[in-house]
Amino acid sequence: MTRKRTLSTATFVVLAFLCLVSLGKGQTTPVSKPATAAPQTSSSTASANLVDLNTATKEQLSELPGIGPAYSQKIISGRPYKAKTDLVQNKIIPQATYNKIAKLVIAKQPKN
Repeated sequence: MTRKRTLSTATFVVLAFLCLVSLGKGQTTPVSKPATAAPQTSSSTASANLVDLNTATKEQLSELPGIGPAYSQKIISGRPYKAKTDLVQNKIIPQATYNKIAKLVIAKQPKN
């Protein structure tokens, strides 16, 4: 009698385990990778799309994320910039706004 009970218990445990495993697999959803932009073919192409802080118009600056007319005017009034990080160091824009535009801007130096 104990042998039957042990066999029954073992069978029950195995079936319960299989049910739990199959339920766990049924609830998982595949994680899709976010779409990535096509890689740039050259650095000149990438820099051609950057907004120059020292020469951009108010309208061009306003198109940047987090930059409106007020920040555009502050950026223009604070020119010239040696580096784009001058925007935060000179307290032209807050760090959070800078983080949004950092990859979109450049501070080109005039050629002498």
